[in-house]
Amino acid sequence: MVKVDPSVSAPSSSVESKDNWSSQKYVKNASFVPVLGAPVLQLLDAQPHEHILDLGAGDGVLTVELEKRCKSVVAIDSSADMIKAAHEIGCRDARVVDGHELVDHELANEQFDAVFSNAALHWMKKDPARVIQGVNKCLKPGGRFVAECGGHMNVCEVRTGLHAALKKRGVNPEEVDPWFFPGTKTYARMLEKNGFRVDSIELIPRLTPLSTDIAGWIDTFGFTFLKAFENDEQERRSIIDEVQDNLKFSQDEGVWHIMYMRLRFKATKISN
Repeated sequence: MVKVDPSVSAPSSSVESKDNWSSQKYVKNASFVPVLGAPVLQLLDAQPHEHILDLGAGDGVLTVELEKRCKSVVAIDSSADMIKAAHEIGCRDARVVDGHELVDHELANEQFDAVFSNAALHWMKKDPARVIQGVNKCLKPGGRFVAECGGHMNVCEVRTGLHAALKKRGVNPEEVDPWFFPGTKTYARMLEKNGFRVDSIELIPRLTPLSTDIAGWIDTFGFTFLKAFENDEQERRSIIDEVQDNLKFSQDEGVWHIMYMRLRFKATKISN
C-alpha cells in the first residue's frame, strides 16, 4: 500500500521561484486539455486495486476521474496555483512537486503500479531524461508509464510566430522557449536508456478548436516567451497581437484552431 503524507510537498528549491500558471486562465482558455485526455486514460486502463501517480496533474480534473477507477492517486504538479485548484475540486492527495526532482523525492519508492501523465511532460524541458528516471524509481517492477504530451511539430504555427516576433525585437527565443516536443524515435530511445520497454508510441495530429483566440492561448500557455516584456504591457500586447494577426487563417467561422501534434506512449519498467 502506498503510504504518503498529503501535507508533504517538494522542497521549495525544487519548484520554480515564480509560479506563472493561473488555474483561472487554464479553466477559461484550456478546458479542452482534460477533455481530450480520454484516449490516454483508456490506454492506461487503470484497475480498481492500483496505486497511480499523476505526473503534471494541473488542476486535477483528470485526477478526479482517475480516483473513480483505481484504489489511490497521488497528483503532483510544479504549480502551487494548480495544486490549490486540484484540492478545491476534491482531489484527495495533491501536492507541489517538480517532475525534475521526482528522482530524489520520497514518492520515488517503487510503490506505484502506474505513472500517468497528460499534457505535461513537454513542459519538463530542463532535463527530460531525469524526469524519466524519476518515473522509473516511482514504479514497481513491471509497472507502466502511460502518457500523452506535445510531440514533434506541436503548435508549430504559434511557436514559429512567437520566435519570429521575439527575434525582431532582439530577444533570443531559444532562451525562453519552455517546450520539449520530441519525435517518436527520440523519446523511445530515452525511455529505453532509462529502464523501460516501449510497448507503443505514436505521433497523433489533432486540429484543436479553442475556447478562446490565439491571444488567449498565448496568455495561458506562452507566458515564458514574454518574460522580457513583463514591465512593458504595451510591447507585450503588441507581440501577442502580431502573432494572432499573422494567423488569421487559423480561424474558421469565428472559432480559432491550433494544430496539435500529440506524442502518446505506453512503456513498461524492466525488472532488474
